[in-house]
Amino acid sequence: MSTQTTPRSDADTSTVVSASPRSAHATRATVLKALGYTLLTVFALLYLYPFVIQVGTSFKTDPDATAAPLNPFPSTFSTAAYSALFEQDFALWARNSVIVTVFVTAGRVFFDSLAGYALARMKFRGRGLVTTALIATMAVPGVVLLIPKFLVLKQIGIYDTFAAMILPLLADAAGIFIMKQFFESIPVSLEEAARLDGCGPFRTFWSVVLPIAKPALITITIISFQSSWNELGHFLISRQSPELNTLTTGVAGLLTGALGAGNRYPLKLAAAVLMTIPVAVMFFIFQKRIISGSLEGGVKE
Repeated sequence: MSTQTTPRSDADTSTVVSASPRSAHATRATVLKALGYTLLTVFALLYLYPFVIQVGTSFKTDPDATAAPLNPFPSTFSTAAYSALFEQDFALWARNSVIVTVFVTAGRVFFDSLAGYALARMKFRGRGLVTTALIATMAVPGVVLLIPKFLVLKQIGIYDTFAAMILPLLADAAGIFIMKQFFESIPVSLEEAARLDGCGPFRTFWSVVLPIAKPALITITIISFQSSWNELGHFLISRQSPELNTLTTGVAGLLTGALGAGNRYPLKLAAAVLMTIPVAVMFFIFQKRIISGSLEGGVKE
């Protein structure tokens, strides 16, 4: 009895050979993706760990925080730090921070957009020099300007007032540069059509260009809010009265031990947690709008 062997066709052989490298490539891609996500997760946890310590320590007692400063889990849950915090002038600091932040944010959104539009669209002598000076200003460390700011504020007679805390922060070079770059990406034909309808320069800016610049305005709003809320150096040299303390200068007093003896880790970190909440809420509210607005701006012609 004989057995016949059916030979494998060339098509079947090529299918097997070609399928093997494809499956190996897919497996390699899956492994690399899994490793990438694992590394991102590890780095995210490392980045968030100090914040977890901050929140956990704020609910500790002083002995517990001193004995295990890197353990984020309190052995005895306590809200004494938050109670002690509001026995200080924390409510006054928060009120002052809100006042300064609202005025500075509104001022920066308005003046940065005005200046950015002027540099992007208006033709005047020395415009290139102004743009170069603006970029050069961004390269100057802020700490270098603290003493000149102090001297100017003293000279014009507004030192130790809300005006001294707010006016020097109403515009910034980075915000002007961001708005200038965005305005230059808007088609000039829109403004030409508005001028044909009888709109002047400011009317064209306010009614036609500014609504289109919503993604850039949201970005400026978040940056301005965060920077003015977290500002410390300028508030140190623009005021000296305790009644004008903001959250940053008040918490700096906690950190230096001016408001009591001991390390007082829970009290300091409770203040830091409460300071972080408004900035975090602001960012998460507008995060999707920034991303979607940026994508829309990149698609439109």
